[in-house]
Amino acid sequence: MESALLYALGVVIIIVGLIISIGLHEVGHLVPAKLFGVRVGQYMIGFGKTLFSRKVGETEYGFKMIPLGGYISMAGMFPPARVGGKPRTASTGYFDTLVQDARDAAHEGIPAGQEDRVFYKLAVPKRIVIMLGGPFMNLVLAFVFFGIVLCGFGIPQTSTTIGTVYECVVPADSTQTECTADDPLAPAAEAGLLPGDRLISIDGQPIGSYADSSAIITDSAGTELEFVVERDGRQTTLGVTPMLTDRPVFDADGEAIYDDGVLRTQKVGFIGIGYATQNVQQPVTAVPGYVLDSAQRIGYSIITLPARVFDLGVSTFGGTERDPEGIIGVVGIGRLAGEITSLDSLPVADRASNLIGLLGGLNLALFLFNLVPLLPLDGGHVAGALWEAIRRGFAKLFKRPDPGPVDVAKLIPLTMVISGVLALLTVFVIFADIVNPISLF
Repeated sequence: MESALLYALGVVIIIVGLIISIGLHEVGHLVPAKLFGVRVGQYMIGFGKTLFSRKVGETEYGFKMIPLGGYISMAGMFPPARVGGKPRTASTGYFDTLVQDARDAAHEGIPAGQEDRVFYKLAVPKRIVIMLGGPFMNLVLAFVFFGIVLCGFGIPQTSTTIGTVYECVVPADSTQTECTADDPLAPAAEAGLLPGDRLISIDGQPIGSYADSSAIITDSAGTELEFVVERDGRQTTLGVTPMLTDRPVFDADGEAIYDDGVLRTQKVGFIGIGYATQNVQQPVTAVPGYVLDSAQRIGYSIITLPARVFDLGVSTFGGTERDPEGIIGVVGIGRLAGEITSLDSLPVADRASNLIGLLGGLNLALFLFNLVPLLPLDGGHVAGALWEAIRRGFAKLFKRPDPGPVDVAKLIPLTMVISGVLALLTVFVIFADIVNPISLF
């Protein structure tokens, strides 16, 4: 019962976090739009039937039934069909664009005398600021969430504390899980090293990281080393002689290297210990690099989206395990959140850190995805504004008539196709999250 309640709590936390992220994304559009004088008719979180709304000034604020997005409705987001014509109202929402015809209801929501308070009449830089305001808020949230994880909770790092002492030494490519009478005793176990011992020095050389001790051990086969360890608050000295044995060769990512299916090994000194991990708080300066690394991984996933959709289809309908680095939808994220909070083996701090990190990754994904230069995404409107600036710049350079605003409303058919594809992809990913979910543990 308790596990089920914790699972539900994780789902609720991620839903609330998603709603807050969506709401602040739209605030990122709303604030500059109002500062630049654009008439904003609605600020809504969600789609479908309105559950609650209240009008403050000229703007209606509210919540809708399906909390999978949001929008603000700005007057004159698309220019009129002809010079001197009347603009129409559109929104920053994905699906709202589908139901609004670019040429019908030309002056809907624009009272008489306020015809200049329209989006398309703003200078290009102001339009770009408005459209990038939403993704920028998601980027800020990603920095905040990842900053809490790195600076508040810390990230797991290999420590100088011994986590495991192996009983014996087995061949590098062996799959056995128990020692046999023919397996030699591991030097660490023979010398009396214990899990929990913290390495202070080896042969008089201070140990500041696990890499320091590994370097000494691998280069000292057959030579007795003096280990000074801290055990139960007291320092203990032990003599350990590394054994020369074949050990796997690892790449930069810590993965064993295979040559034509054969494990690559090298002869090195070995004593048979594994290092424990511990959460180490990072300085604030580490946050930008962490965000950048995460953005590169997510960006690569967006660029390779067609291939990942294909892989998802193969795993979903072929019954194979899903790629944990592949596409995941809101249902899958909710399941992961529930799994994290209900896992008793994880300390509460680690569960909280994982949830916050999940929200950080979600906001970073929203930031990057919205920059894709296709309507109805924010990046599509930015691309239209930039193209308009280029056209007007060339016209001015060659002393030609001003070509006027770029009529992005002409892209409505393409927008409908893209929105339809996104809707189908959303349904498919939700289906995959249900029938073949990703599991962290």
